[in-house]
Amino acid sequence: MITLRRAQDRGHFDFGWLDTRHTFSFGEYFDPEHSGFRALRVLNEDRVQPGKGFGTHSHRDMEILTWVISGALAHGDSLGTRGVIRPGEVQLMSAGTGIRHSETNPSDAEPVHFLQIWIVPASEGLPPRYDQKMFPEADLKNRLRLIAGPEAEEGAAKVVQDVKIYAARLDPGAEVRADLAAGRAGFLHVASGTVSLQGAALRAGDGARIEGEPSVAVIGETAAEILFFDLA
Repeated sequence: MITLRRAQDRGHFDFGWLDTRHTFSFGEYFDPEHSGFRALRVLNEDRVQPGKGFGTHSHRDMEILTWVISGALAHGDSLGTRGVIRPGEVQLMSAGTGIRHSETNPSDAEPVHFLQIWIVPASEGLPPRYDQKMFPEADLKNRLRLIAGPEAEEGAAKVVQDVKIYAARLDPGAEVRADLAAGRAGFLHVASGTVSLQGAALRAGDGARIEGEPSVAVIGETAAEILFFDLA
């Protein structure tokens, strides 16, 4: 069964400096029918204006990933990590017993467009940890590239949960296929462009829950970027 979650049906807030859309309940947005999907708790699409950002704040016992679609995002945290995340890089912050961080747009001209993803960890009370991985364009081109997983295989970031997260950049007409083992579920998010999922057209911001399907095909209708979650 495939259940579509259309972009326009998500929670939406525009604070001027931040335009944010929530696939699942988050902050002041609550929808009892969309309060996460298995271990996938948050999937926010954020656009932050130049020179603006999220000031220092705290998290604990959550796996927090960032995937930049365009622009750049500067990061700083209480572990002493400093860096900039750009398209093709995944940031993973395992908050554990507690971490303080800030995320800001370092540009004075270009907005930053990114996805913020929260995964409920399999274990609580772990030491906080930061990871950042870069994936060349060739790794993402017309294939599902593992960017985060429980074993950190294939150079992916390590996430403390039985979840695998893949990214792909598709040319028009290119097809990728995702296989799901019995009992597992998938979630597809279209970051940009337009794709076809088992014949259903999905546009940027659309998502889809996938349950009871052993395999699904995603075809690029235009140039597109997708994230796919394989969930226990």
